[in-house]
Amino acid sequence: MIQIDGNYLEGGGQIVRTAVALSVITSQPIEVINIRKGRDKPGLKNQHLHAITALKELCNAEVEGLELGSQKLIFKPGQLNSKTINIDVGTAGSIGLVLQALLFPCFFADKQITLRIRGGTCVKWAMPIEFLENVLLPQIEVLCASIKLQQEKRGYYPAGGGKVTLKIKPPFNKKIVFDKTVQGKLVCIKGTSHASKDLEKAQVSERQAKSAKELLKKYNIPINISTEYSDSLSTGSGITLWVIFEKENGDRGVILGSDALGEKRKTSEIVGKEAAQGLIKEIDSGACVDKYTCDNLIPFMAFLPGSKIKTSEITEHTLTNIYTVEQFFGKIFEVEGDIVRRV
Repeated sequence: MIQIDGNYLEGGGQIVRTAVALSVITSQPIEVINIRKGRDKPGLKNQHLHAITALKELCNAEVEGLELGSQKLIFKPGQLNSKTINIDVGTAGSIGLVLQALLFPCFFADKQITLRIRGGTCVKWAMPIEFLENVLLPQIEVLCASIKLQQEKRGYYPAGGGKVTLKIKPPFNKKIVFDKTVQGKLVCIKGTSHASKDLEKAQVSERQAKSAKELLKKYNIPINISTEYSDSLSTGSGITLWVIFEKENGDRGVILGSDALGEKRKTSEIVGKEAAQGLIKEIDSGACVDKYTCDNLIPFMAFLPGSKIKTSEITEHTLTNIYTVEQFFGKIFEVEGDIVRRV
């Protein structure tokens, strides 16, 4: 049984999500200890329970410690099965964080897996669904037969109520080698600025988009930021931006993203400005993978020897995922400056 320290570096729930996902794929039982030990409220949170429960269902696993606040988890996987999984995270628990645990194992199933999840689609400290759909998924869709994501309803904090369906059709393509070290030529900037219906009269979506465009127009490339309003259980807004590069061979595999979330006492103009400044920082760094996407690619790279990616910042999330992956496979990553290599 592989024992993993859940308090490594930032000591967040990411260790649990990645460890359980790899346990499912490799069929190796694990014991995670000190889960979120240094946090104000240590142990497993609600969103972790739902992700682990779904993975348990996918592979008929035996699990110990699957309860709120537990700082120790034992997960003994069975055989991975293709099926439809329905998950209700409750209130505004992040759908994006749940998918971080579920997404990876689905690539290794024998048939299509469908995930239907209710919860928060755009909440603090988590990847919004627009980011997942337009930044992360386009970079990993080459690794399977198909990925289809549909956001049926947005869910803002605190009530949530968002609905997302994700369909993944395997098999995992181990012949791919990521080489994301040269940006290429800037092609265009896209984005989605969204808000709840009750903010339409205040033109929140339009103001967020306009503020972002003002800063991004310096690149002299097409900028297309859609503005949307939706019925939701709670008031909220946000904006996700992404930039697409093109290499000489026509490859558009380099995509960088940034996002910002509306909050009380934060103007729409500031929200748009924050997202744009984040994207500018990523572009000007010379990165080919933004710091938010980098850690999500690490588990996939574990199965893609020879891959290398250049990011804007080696975050604790990235180092944590490298640590977790190497508990299963030994020393397989090298970090030199802003480049991560799968040796």
